[in-house]
Amino acid sequence: MAEPGQQDRRIPITSCSAALLGRLWRLVRRKCTGLSRVSKFLVVGGTGVLVNSLALLLLVQWAHLPLVPASALSAELGIVHNFSWNDRWTFGRTRLSWSRFARFNLVSLAGLIITTGTLWVLVDHLGVYYLAANLLGITLATAWNFAVNSWWTWGGAR
Repeated sequence: MAEPGQQDRRIPITSCSAALLGRLWRLVRRKCTGLSRVSKFLVVGGTGVLVNSLALLLLVQWAHLPLVPASALSAELGIVHNFSWNDRWTFGRTRLSWSRFARFNLVSLAGLIITTGTLWVLVDHLGVYYLAANLLGITLATAWNFAVNSWWTWGGAR
């Protein structure tokens, strides 16, 4: 207790506890939101892999396109799919933005180079089956796409 004429500068335990719990709650909520966004991005990406792989299968097996152009076309189809779902669901945007789509496409172009380059190296030089090589290329590009799109395309959306 404070002496007569002096203020008690101690913070009551309940105030400290409440402040600590409040900070902890905000931190947990922020981390859960981030985890939720990563999870959504992965779900969208997973369905994009299906779109990409089915398109690649159809373009190679039925349309008889060469592997690299077929991969580029199937990847762009997956990119359009992923942007649509990520923009609306993952990042909660309600209006279509052509500038976000352009940024997403540029970031995804680097992902396309990663995917197609991986596909080419694994198939032509290591004899890996093209659909398996495609899946590995997509996996490598996913980390790049999430990090850069979260920061640049959606401006570090929280």
